[in-house]
Amino acid sequence: MDRNVRLVAGVLAGTALLVAGCGGGGGEHRARTAAAAPSPSPTAGGAQLQQQYEQVVAAVLPSVVKIETDQGEGSGVVYDTKGDIVTNAHVVAGAKQIRVTASSGGSPLKASLVGSFVADDLAVVKASGGNLRPASFGDSTQAKVGQIVLAMGNPLGLAGSVTNGIVSALNRTVSTKQEGAFPGATIGDAIQTSAPINPGNSGGALVTLDGRVIGIPTAAASDPQIGGAAAGIGFAAPSDTVRKIAPQLIQNGKVSQSGRAALGATVRTIVDPNSGEQSAVAVVEVTKGAGADKAGIKAGDLILAVNGTATPDQTALAAVLAGLKPGATVKVQIEEPSGSKKDVQVKLGELPGG
Repeated sequence: MDRNVRLVAGVLAGTALLVAGCGGGGGEHRARTAAAAPSPSPTAGGAQLQQQYEQVVAAVLPSVVKIETDQGEGSGVVYDTKGDIVTNAHVVAGAKQIRVTASSGGSPLKASLVGSFVADDLAVVKASGGNLRPASFGDSTQAKVGQIVLAMGNPLGLAGSVTNGIVSALNRTVSTKQEGAFPGATIGDAIQTSAPINPGNSGGALVTLDGRVIGIPTAAASDPQIGGAAAGIGFAAPSDTVRKIAPQLIQNGKVSQSGRAALGATVRTIVDPNSGEQSAVAVVEVTKGAGADKAGIKAGDLILAVNGTATPDQTALAAVLAGLKPGATVKVQIEEPSGSKKDVQVKLGELPGG
């Protein structure tokens, strides 16, 4: 993804302002002419598509909830009949209080955090009481570019909102920035969509016309040239990742099998004191017996590239690793404290859960 395009995680921390449109004067004659004009009749195909939209919304929207915390607002999708709800980790990061409200309204339900997996920006909260209906999660690997999708959630505090668009691209690797208590995440195999994703949509549902959730809307692209959201570019965590991570969080409160590749080293970004720019990734600690350790990487080394892709900061390194699998062997270019550079072969391990 273009380095000039930033991703903004969609947590709402304010109140939506609505501006009503006012039309200028058009004269009594024109008003009467407009009123007398016959309403266009929808084609058979259009009527069928509209009916399908209505059926999908009726089937899935009751499973999409508004999540309110002492930090802000977001959305969630009911995962099972026990009150477990999937959302984004950034929606509930640092929250001391969590409340859940069904899209149909009613009294808010108290909820508690079951567990978070920050690397994939996913979390599960559990609502107490109520009668929440679980959504049906589909197979995101079967998604097609051009496929019609609906985004359901709580944008700008407007509960039960639905937008539509298409799947714009697949298998994106996107990184979100640090936000409050949330350190940021790098999501692999993300679904890009043109369905509008606004603050508060995070944690909601990206739904196909057969009523299946194939993604959790997570972030919208930000255009630095205009200082706001880039229209029609949003991203969702794929449902296949949700179906892998959520059951582990529900059962254990943490993730033991993330499916994400790891070097086996703790790193930090080095900032050039002269330019103020991020310049390299430094190894802080190496896990004993892990791939980095076996390859001879040591604390103090700099990681310059992985498989030929430069890694000037932690985000770049995470993006490269997000596209790899545990067990793969990769070429890592390092620079030792002496200044000498060399390539080492590292067998990737699995990123531990939190």
